[in-house]
Amino acid sequence: MTDQSSASLRALLLDRLDDSGLAPEVRELLRELLPDERARSTGGCAEPVQLRSITAAGWRGIGPPTTLELPPGPGLVVVAGPNGSGKSSFAEAAETAITGRNSRWEGRRAGDWQKGWRNLHSPDVTPEIGVELTVGERGEAVTVRRTWFGTKVTEVRTKVEGADRSKRKLEEVIDPEALELARPFLPYSELGSMINGTLGGLHDAFFKLLGLELLADFDGRVKDAVGACDQVIKRADALTADLLTELAALDDPRAREAAQGLSRSTRDLDRVRALLEGRDAAAESELARLRQYAGLDKLDLREVGMAVERLRDAAAHAEDARYGRAEEARRLAGLLEAALEQQRRSQTTDCPVCGAEQRLDRAWAESTRAEVDRLRTDAEDAAAARQKVADAVRAAHGLVQPVPVWLRGEASAFTSVWQEWTQCRDVTHPRELADRIQRTATALDEACRQMREEAARRLAEHDGAWQPTAVRLAEWLGAEEAAESARGRRKHARKARTWLRPIIDELRDERLRPFAQRSQEVWQQLCEHSSVTLGSVTLAGTPGRGKVELDVSVDEMSAPAYSVMSQGELHSLALSLFLPRATHAASPFGFLVIDDPVQSMDPEKVEGLARVLDACARDRQVIVFTHDTRLQQAIAHLGIEATVLRITRQTDSVVGVETLTDPVDQALAEARAVSLDPGLPQDVADHVLPAMCRVAVEAACLETARRRLRDEQGLGLRAVEERVGSLERTKKYVSLALLGDAGRYAREAVERIHPGGWALIEAFNSGSHAPLPTVDDRKRLVRRTTALATAIQASTGTQGSGGAR
Repeated sequence: MTDQSSASLRALLLDRLDDSGLAPEVRELLRELLPDERARSTGGCAEPVQLRSITAAGWRGIGPPTTLELPPGPGLVVVAGPNGSGKSSFAEAAETAITGRNSRWEGRRAGDWQKGWRNLHSPDVTPEIGVELTVGERGEAVTVRRTWFGTKVTEVRTKVEGADRSKRKLEEVIDPEALELARPFLPYSELGSMINGTLGGLHDAFFKLLGLELLADFDGRVKDAVGACDQVIKRADALTADLLTELAALDDPRAREAAQGLSRSTRDLDRVRALLEGRDAAAESELARLRQYAGLDKLDLREVGMAVERLRDAAAHAEDARYGRAEEARRLAGLLEAALEQQRRSQTTDCPVCGAEQRLDRAWAESTRAEVDRLRTDAEDAAAARQKVADAVRAAHGLVQPVPVWLRGEASAFTSVWQEWTQCRDVTHPRELADRIQRTATALDEACRQMREEAARRLAEHDGAWQPTAVRLAEWLGAEEAAESARGRRKHARKARTWLRPIIDELRDERLRPFAQRSQEVWQQLCEHSSVTLGSVTLAGTPGRGKVELDVSVDEMSAPAYSVMSQGELHSLALSLFLPRATHAASPFGFLVIDDPVQSMDPEKVEGLARVLDACARDRQVIVFTHDTRLQQAIAHLGIEATVLRITRQTDSVVGVETLTDPVDQALAEARAVSLDPGLPQDVADHVLPAMCRVAVEAACLETARRRLRDEQGLGLRAVEERVGSLERTKKYVSLALLGDAGRYAREAVERIHPGGWALIEAFNSGSHAPLPTVDDRKRLVRRTTALATAIQASTGTQGSGGAR
């Protein structure tokens, strides 16, 4: 997703470097440390993805299979239902089907969610969730389904199929990296937790999304260069201090001369070098050889023992898991699944291979399915065992060091032992390698000990007390030469980092600026009347150690966000950070799923939320789950077009889904259906049908009143709902709708828009309606009601605008 961004950052850094005015050595160091752009290869296609439906069965609040069909393409979809209706179960089903995880479960003990993920009313229903997607520009239909085959939440199979039932891989349909960086799900559990702590996860996601990893890598390399130089210099300084103490204790003119070379502020390397070289070449060569033997490292037999234990444990695990049979188990499982599929399609119990009759019955199918599960488990265990063996062998091989260069070519028993140790890298069988590495390590460690002791004895005999000090002095000379080079490199690296840090901050803030601006825009829409202001949104630190910093103020006074914001404001802040990331242009997801964002929001924030969602829905499918009816009211109040789906839940977790239409049309349709029933009893017709017609007229009045109070009187959602919530009689509804004042007499206004309408309203109010003995009488009443409702709706000149579709 970010290759192009990384490449452009690299070019920008090189351009800045050319114009930096830094010393040539510093520029060269920066060019050396500047990383190449990273090629990403996640296996994903990053094609556009739309969500068409969500299906669940035996899952959380949903018992029998239920499907939530979603309208295709961009648009706002509100999935409404009371708490406990199962609406959030659909949101969690979509998240779990696509991502393989459920945010509600994260951070909880296993026992908590293992008891709650399966529907308790449907123990016989196989738990299953799935989503239907459209992928790519041509809208290829792809289904992702997860089915549980055991009692544990981890015992699940995932199947991804194309429209032609062809098998697909999930990572071929949904780019895993895109899912990590531009995750289109905002569950309710994250609304409260997303902004807690340092926002480290959001920081790291933004870093990758903006292609800023190259900056973090570059800064880390320069910092490491300084640190590496520091280590080299510290080692030389430590050796100097130790040697000065040792030299002071020796009564030897060479020790005093060496101390003078080490004591100066600028250490005299040439003087020490000349002191060490003051002997004949043959003797020096022999001494150098002895020093190499004396400096042989000890083998860490404890680490070798741990490696041997891991090898043997891996070998035993592999044998228990029938090591090597993974492919055979997978192949046999595939054959058995094909046989089951053939038997299901053919609907016969006769064997197509041997011809035996009635052999492929239900018992055969159940045992075969059990065998398939066993074989799949065997295959997974064998694969895990193979990986464990490979890891143990690789770790053991890493302990085996080659014969030192200065020993190669020498024919001796010692080199033979070392060569045998080196040959352990050619052994791959875990048990054989464990035995061999244990045996040869012990032998080599003992041989090295003998060689060190012999070399130390001969060195001591050769030059008495001075020689060990001379050996350490030679070591110091090498360390000080390295430190001399490191001091110059450290100086350049420090200057490089001083120049680089503000450049990195500038480029990072430049890349983040559109996101920060979008976050501020969302915040302003959600919290227009809040005293809390969201200023800059910046990234501080580097991935793994960074945070998102929020400039929050109350009445122009800076304050920590978490201490001054209400719960509704914290939810608004979470949305302000989520939406710019989830709607990034590089995101392939053409949908957003947001669960219960309305909670704790006051009416003004709900109106702002409706506007924000409407803006996002212009080029994305925005699916919002809510139990709070205020979002629907705000959508209607603002004239926003949306699809509203209502979730209902009956006994035994039977969940239903219906599309809500215009309340006036719905009430008239119900009245019309009753009027056309020839078997409707007279008393029912006389009492029920007028009441249904009154509901239709009151719905038309509510719609018109809300529009008039909003457009003509400029009232906000809270004030509008207070006005309409106080209405009790139909005449009050009519007065508020036509005159904007429920206290005024509206007969003249009604007669002006629909002659005869007032008599109809009085009949509704008093119940003194004429009998409806025939279907024609009933149909006539519905027609009159329809005409009156239409006239009321048209009274503001905006009939039918906005609302649910």
